Amino acid sequence: MSGEKKVVIVTGASSGIGLSLSEQLVGRGYRVVMVARTRATLEAEVARLGEGAVAWPLDVGDLVALALLPEQVVARFGRLDAVVNNAGVNHRGPAMRQTPAALAQIIHVNLSAPVVLSRAALPFLPEGGAIIQVGSLAGMVPVPEQGTYGASKAGLRAFTSSIAEEHPKLHVSTVNPGPVDTGFFGELEQVPDIVFSQPMSTPDAVAARVLRCFDEPSADIAIPGASGWLCTLGYLWPWLFRTLRPTVTARGAAAKQRYAAIVAARSAR
Repeated sequence: MSGEKKVVIVTGASSGIGLSLSEQLVGRGYRVVMVARTRATLEAEVARLGEGAVAWPLDVGDLVALALLPEQVVARFGRLDAVVNNAGVNHRGPAMRQTPAALAQIIHVNLSAPVVLSRAALPFLPEGGAIIQVGSLAGMVPVPEQGTYGASKAGLRAFTSSIAEEHPKLHVSTVNPGPVDTGFFGELEQVPDIVFSQPMSTPDAVAARVLRCFDEPSADIAIPGASGWLCTLGYLWPWLFRTLRPTVTARGAAAKQRYAAIVAARSAR
């Protein structure tokens, strides 16, 4: 199999970080199984990327179907070399504003699905294979109005750290970006100001860091690195985080206004 293309599963692959990563992987000669819910969007992107990209319409919330995915991929392509759990969902705002079902969906998609797919992939991954999770800075320190989302990403970090210890011959990492310039924000007015307090990353930059994990494994990566240190300080010393939060939130509010202006200008083109 040394001459065959390496095969990678990427979830949430029809937009944002997942699409950028798929593009970069195809460019490096990988066969990318692009997983997303919306068939039409997915197939359009696969047609654009050409040979090396494979559309695999699937809702990661369907855990039964998701658990069968690695075996099906191996049956079709003869191998599986890496899995990138990128698909995610968020319902923003205080917990009392959300229904119990909406909060449960965050855990289901952001934590249960990656756990299931990672476990299902383990028997098929070769030595040097990879499991990469796309986490979030929100999983490194609790943030008001992001409680369930943060909990889902914190749980994903814990699971991934454990898997990394259990399978030292695999490259197992969590990449934790701060705000990323994608459509994941949804309605900007619903996004807490503090989210924008950290530097904005591009999908291409985050995808490039994920790709580096295939060759340079690192258990837990924050983007930007300085934001990761700030989150760690806030987690270790909650009183410090509470003291700094008004200042950080004000900075985020200003950055949010600037970003909203950028988004409005794009829409006007």
